[in-house]
Amino acid sequence: MTEDEKLKKAGRPQQISSSMHQFYRGKMETVPKCAVRSMDDFSVWYSPGVAAPCMDIHREPDRVYDYTSKWNTVAVISDGSRVLGLGDIGPKAGLPVMEGKALLYKHLGGVDAVAITLDTKDPDEIIRTVLLLQPAFGGINLEDIEQPKCFRILDTLREEAEIPVWHDDQQGTATVTLAGLLNALKLTGRSLANSSIAFIGSGAANVACARLIFGMGADPGACYMVDSRGILGAHRDDIKTRRNEFPEKWELCEATNAVGRTGGIAQAMENVDVVISLSKPEPGTIRPEWIRAMKPDPIVFACANPTPEIWPWDATEAGAAVVATGRSDFPNQVNNSLCFPAIFRGALDVRARTITDEMCFAAAQALADSVASELGPERIIPTMEERAVFPLVAAEVGMKAQEQGVARLSMSRDGLLQSAREMIERSHRLTAAMMRDGFIAEPKEEL
Repeated sequence: MTEDEKLKKAGRPQQISSSMHQFYRGKMETVPKCAVRSMDDFSVWYSPGVAAPCMDIHREPDRVYDYTSKWNTVAVISDGSRVLGLGDIGPKAGLPVMEGKALLYKHLGGVDAVAITLDTKDPDEIIRTVLLLQPAFGGINLEDIEQPKCFRILDTLREEAEIPVWHDDQQGTATVTLAGLLNALKLTGRSLANSSIAFIGSGAANVACARLIFGMGADPGACYMVDSRGILGAHRDDIKTRRNEFPEKWELCEATNAVGRTGGIAQAMENVDVVISLSKPEPGTIRPEWIRAMKPDPIVFACANPTPEIWPWDATEAGAAVVATGRSDFPNQVNNSLCFPAIFRGALDVRARTITDEMCFAAAQALADSVASELGPERIIPTMEERAVFPLVAAEVGMKAQEQGVARLSMSRDGLLQSAREMIERSHRLTAAMMRDGFIAEPKEEL
């Protein structure tokens, strides 16, 4: 395939997406899951019969998980302030992304999800709204919220909410990046503890990537993080003077870059083993000559969406031993869709109170292990088409939640596997049946 053909194929999804969205007028709908044989059934599902489960829940609040959809329902909540690579486009323009997230939850995890976009950018209002909504949901997925407020929102809600709250741009991206990195390092004969990493971009995603990667054993002092003004470090007085506003960023200034490097992307990438980029979605952000200046057999994760910071074929030509992007049309897609449906599947099945970093580590290791027997330069992580991976990740997450004492229910690994497989298979069968019977129309265009 020529470079022009590759570029044409890469641009096809965006070319047809608007017409496809208009054709379906949304990606999710609400349908009954209980039998309705006649209008008499409503005396059970609604008044007067519904009073019985209501009073049962009033006496024992945890029965809400037994009698309602709370046990399997997640709210996907955003203010639209940091959408994909599009920036602050607002809650209405961000709604297609949140609906897409709900579709992935159902298809890949068997989890029901509701897209909710909020017409406020006030972090305190977002926190209060989530806490007010939590009685109706088993978990909360925060999405596309700008930094630095996203850190405070997540930290506060993880502390105050009684259900798991997850910021996918942080924890999801970090988990799947860690999974791919573990295998890329293994493939190139490296260890996490002895590898140097350049993190290009210091937004919510890469800050979380750094936190999990350091938590898994990487040496922060041997790593470098770059923002729009250059390499972070103790020399960055512009951040130090605003450390109360950007505490996570200042902590990285103090923890990373032990040798005191200055400069920009080129200087950060010099003589490092790995580059993990979640920055400007534009080829040319990372240049081939900067990859050539890395250590032998460099690892390049160019994961900006919708387009990577360097095209993978250019990175390979520059000497990269392993290349990953955030796109499904290239090998090694490092995309949080691989983990968040399964992580919530496991968390919901044991009624976890929170999602810990250790649960993320367990998910990352399960993802990495799933391709261990097939490991190769274009096979460091499974694809979303590999349905069997999601129950495996869910089971490890559920087991870790129990081990850490954050689960309300006790389940065996086999029980978690069976539950996840059944829920995910049901979603696939339901979609297939609706397409077969015409309730979901054939798409008007093909990729």
